[in-house]
Amino acid sequence: MPKYSSSQYDRAESQPTASITIREVGYDPLEVIVLPSPRSGNPVLRASCVTFLVFCLCGFAGFLGVFIGRSLYMSLPPKVTYVVVDRRDPSHIATTISPVFTPEVQYWAPQIAKWAQQYNLDPNLIATVIQIESCGDPTVGSEAGAQGLFQVMPFHFAVGENMTDVQTNAMRGLTYLADGLQKADGNAGLALAGYNGGHGVIDWGWARWPDQTRRYFYWGSGIYDDASNGSLSSPRLQEWLQAGGSSLCQRAAATQQTLHAS
Repeated sequence: MPKYSSSQYDRAESQPTASITIREVGYDPLEVIVLPSPRSGNPVLRASCVTFLVFCLCGFAGFLGVFIGRSLYMSLPPKVTYVVVDRRDPSHIATTISPVFTPEVQYWAPQIAKWAQQYNLDPNLIATVIQIESCGDPTVGSEAGAQGLFQVMPFHFAVGENMTDVQTNAMRGLTYLADGLQKADGNAGLALAGYNGGHGVIDWGWARWPDQTRRYFYWGSGIYDDASNGSLSSPRLQEWLQAGGSSLCQRAAATQQTLHAS
């Protein structure tokens, strides 16, 4: 069936038709239209603001660089200055020890003179080690296992050696001390630190030393310095005695009385 009647169709045909005009528009992709952007404000003021901003950024960058550099510097181990004591030929080594040492260490003075010649060591350095290790008691032992007059650790001894025998103990202890002094290029303070903490600490520097090694260096280098300067007394030794060394010396005195009686 048709959708429209004939009369409807005729009327539709008789109505005017709307016309559409299409205009061709050309476009050039290379053609760029730049619209002027309005500028406001004083150009001198704008330049001043930019300059100030750049100055602030440069200042902040400089401050940040100084802060980072200082942080890196402070993180480095501190530089420590030590007193270097030259090793001397055995023929020029003193045969006596300083009067600053306690009577318990003076007890060993004749033997210390012999050890100084035998191991090419300053007798005052030997006396310093005896002072802070045992105060002259050849029978003392530590909780860590160190033994004898020089408080030598067991692993330094050969199988079958008597660790508390004075000559054997001195041989092991003073050989280690002499090797440490050589590794430290004659620096007595570093050699003392190496005697306590092992030769490896000689190259570490103060910042990496254990607290015990720091204390050992403090006591040992101070006492040795007083003894080497010809002083009649040692303030550092008195500090050591007050810090607990006096009890060690009391035990040493009792042991020496027994040795002398026998």
